[in-house]
Amino acid sequence: MNKGFHLKRNETITLIALALVVFLAIRAAVGANMINDYWQRVLDQALITTMGALGLSLIYGFCGQFSLGHAAFYGIGAYTAAYISKVYGQGSIPFFIIAVVAGTLMAALMAYLIGRPILRLRSDYLGIATLGFGIIMRVGFENSDKVLKPLGGATGMTGVPQLMSFTWIFVFTVITIFLVRNFVTSTFGRACVAIREDEIAADAMGINTTKVKTMAFVLGCAVVGFAGALYAHRYPYLHPSNFDFLKSFDFLLIVVLGGLGSMTGTIITAVSWVFLLEGLRVVLGQTFVDFRGVIYALILIISIILRPQGIFGGREWKMLVPAVRPARAPLKEGGTHVHAGGK
Repeated sequence: MNKGFHLKRNETITLIALALVVFLAIRAAVGANMINDYWQRVLDQALITTMGALGLSLIYGFCGQFSLGHAAFYGIGAYTAAYISKVYGQGSIPFFIIAVVAGTLMAALMAYLIGRPILRLRSDYLGIATLGFGIIMRVGFENSDKVLKPLGGATGMTGVPQLMSFTWIFVFTVITIFLVRNFVTSTFGRACVAIREDEIAADAMGINTTKVKTMAFVLGCAVVGFAGALYAHRYPYLHPSNFDFLKSFDFLLIVVLGGLGSMTGTIITAVSWVFLLEGLRVVLGQTFVDFRGVIYALILIISIILRPQGIFGGREWKMLVPAVRPARAPLKEGGTHVHAGGK
């Protein structure tokens, strides 16, 4: 945390208390059969999608680096964790932890290898590179059984121990929110926002723009890799189509619709988006599957026309991302405090 600034602790405590209330309310609804097993799985998917979207929000929403291959890192985390759990873990909790950590680190490593050379450049080169990387990984997932047979290749992967539950997914989601919040309100987070607003000016002010952009990209991809690792242990079937360009477009739409630079918008939109898509699939059936790309495009076009700044327009719910306030400076002679920024 920057010297001279600190977060308000009472807002953090309130946020934790609110998360606990939401968790207990959902558990009570499940216990009363108000939420059946089907919609419980949809809720779990919404929370996992929220984690992945927060990762892209760090990259694009706060740092302004356009990425079109977010689902590839989601898949890397999922397949890495799934392979370790299936082949070595067999339901063992220690191997599950190793699998999740390995999936997260593998996504971060691949992000570093891609981002380190590309992020030295400006403009939308990262978007082009990640788009190509996403296509390469989709082909790689489809032919993965030729290298490692348990991955299943084009037929998909089964047999991964299902060790995730709503409770753990909810806890991990809250932890991810706090992680992203702390990064956004840190020195590096404010440097990311400076780069997003004007990279040349940020460079002139002494910010190591390449280092900050790489850090944001690696952290954002690690977060979605972590989400992918949890996904692999919650749903019994992994298929390359789960990690294609449309899934990347899912994450991108959530961040754009919620408002660039708004964690609040990303979280609310991610949960709403998953339930909206599932509702449309239930109502429209195969028609939705056939015209999914068209529906996505229409939603994006309409939202850009009606609300180009996103639903929240970069604003935050105060309790989620509390404002920083200057800490008190040492006393002057005479016992008067001098506040940062004051006279």
